[in-house]
Amino acid sequence: MNGDALRRLVEERWAVLDAERTTGERHLRVSQLPVVAEHGPLAVAVDHDGHRHVLVPIYAHRKIRPGLDGPVLRLRKRALEDEETYQTYADLACLRDDLSDLFTELCVDVLGAAETLPENPVKALYRVLDRWKALFRTQGAPLGPEQLAGLFGELTVLNRLLEKDPSAHRLWRGPDGHRHDFSAGTTAVEVKSSTAGEGRRPRIHGLDQLEAPEGGTLCLAWFRLQSTTVNGSGVAFVELVAQALRLCDDEGGLLELLAGAGYCASDADRYHDVRFVISEERWYQVGPDFPGLTGQALVAAGVPVSVLDVEYTIDLSGEIPAPLMPGQVSQMIDGLIQESA
Repeated sequence: MNGDALRRLVEERWAVLDAERTTGERHLRVSQLPVVAEHGPLAVAVDHDGHRHVLVPIYAHRKIRPGLDGPVLRLRKRALEDEETYQTYADLACLRDDLSDLFTELCVDVLGAAETLPENPVKALYRVLDRWKALFRTQGAPLGPEQLAGLFGELTVLNRLLEKDPSAHRLWRGPDGHRHDFSAGTTAVEVKSSTAGEGRRPRIHGLDQLEAPEGGTLCLAWFRLQSTTVNGSGVAFVELVAQALRLCDDEGGLLELLAGAGYCASDADRYHDVRFVISEERWYQVGPDFPGLTGQALVAAGVPVSVLDVEYTIDLSGEIPAPLMPGQVSQMIDGLIQESA
């Protein structure tokens, strides 16, 4: 069904639904559409307040991307049942009646995308939402060499997590301003990368970056990266991004995180020639004997914490503290995944 036919169909169904409002505040009037995905047909609906919805069927345990909660659009998980059926949906609602015409266009895009990806219509929904967001997104300054190296290290860890769990991008908290790059609650990982040819001297930002979660465990992952030529060895930065997008179950959610870290997909050509070889990798458990300056340590020493914007460098160039063994690193990664399940 082409876009014009979908538009006419959606407008007709909404007109019928608008004519008779629901009797209960939590009820929807629903009309199924001839766009069928793996878990059933998509639908449009109208709620008690007259707000319009598009419903994408999902299996009951599917997670829905957080963060879209008004004032214009709201996306949430919703279960609906009648006398014969029970179905869970990703429910996208427009909370502004004056924007109904634009919401119709968005819904037509969602339906068209779902027709081309019936095995994963929620992924199609996310793609459409992200294309619309891109219309209003301003282009930022390009990432510098240090930023690219830092993001390369974080993406390296992220891809190892995604290989075990396609939803693991939700553990990547650094782009949202969290004190640790990856966190599942009581298990956290901070990632540091360097292109220096010698020494291991990561820069620490803040008095809480080396503080483990309360009652939990913190690891510091350190990478030495070597920049290479276009046709050289190593991994291209854009290839690492593409790998993460392939592995994850929510491309749009990951693209939002990448944008928070300073990378936009539209800027890929800027970084076409960026490649790195990981020449050294070490993981450390951050414990009481680990070098660092933290707010907790200052309080324990009776020193009042009244300074802001603290940054400092630690030196891990020697053999102490000793890095974790490969098996311990695997356990750490598994712990992150298990805690987020």
